Amino acid sequence: MQEIAINDLNGFRYLPGYFDRASQQELLDDVRSVVSQAPLYQPVMPKTGKPYSVKMSNCGPLGWVSDINGYRYQQQHPDTKTPWPDIPSRLTSLWETLAPDAPPAEACLINFYKAKARMGLHQDRDERTFNAPVVSVSLGDTATFRIGGLSRKDPTKSFRLQSGDVVVLGGDARLAFHGIDRVLAGTSTLLKNGGRINLTLRRVNEAE
Repeated sequence: MQEIAINDLNGFRYLPGYFDRASQQELLDDVRSVVSQAPLYQPVMPKTGKPYSVKMSNCGPLGWVSDINGYRYQQQHPDTKTPWPDIPSRLTSLWETLAPDAPPAEACLINFYKAKARMGLHQDRDERTFNAPVVSVSLGDTATFRIGGLSRKDPTKSFRLQSGDVVVLGGDARLAFHGIDRVLAGTSTLLKNGGRINLTLRRVNEAE
């Protein structure tokens, strides 16, 4: 585990190779089970309706969605109108290990990146609490991950996230700007047809 200070913000942890190949395959099987119940859908930007370059789904009591009306968490899949599937036990165990002082995760976002997909610099700030960290798992092709500070103008650092790597945005770094610059096609054989899956565990509400 490496804890790296980004722009003097503590709480960013980089855990390369956290999941070995067998564990990655098990997680991929979990994701396929979730997506069979909650299919990937195409989110769009608020107001403009411009499609994201990634497709997504969710699991857990709540799921993050983006559509013409804005960003929000909701209990149902936007297309099927059915509740999200449960978060797989392997991911709840990961949360309990890396966020032992936090209440249970309420949402796990599933983002699927094809070779040309990216995610611009952004903050994860649609939650009602920022006391719990964001825990992120990479599966499939390597991606260039960029992280900065609490202002979009702050200097940034880049890391290559490989399949099985985990990052944690907690503490001062919970609201750091971050994004994916590019996906390096052909760098993993985990996904038969290539691409990258990112799993992001989040706590949405204050603990009761």
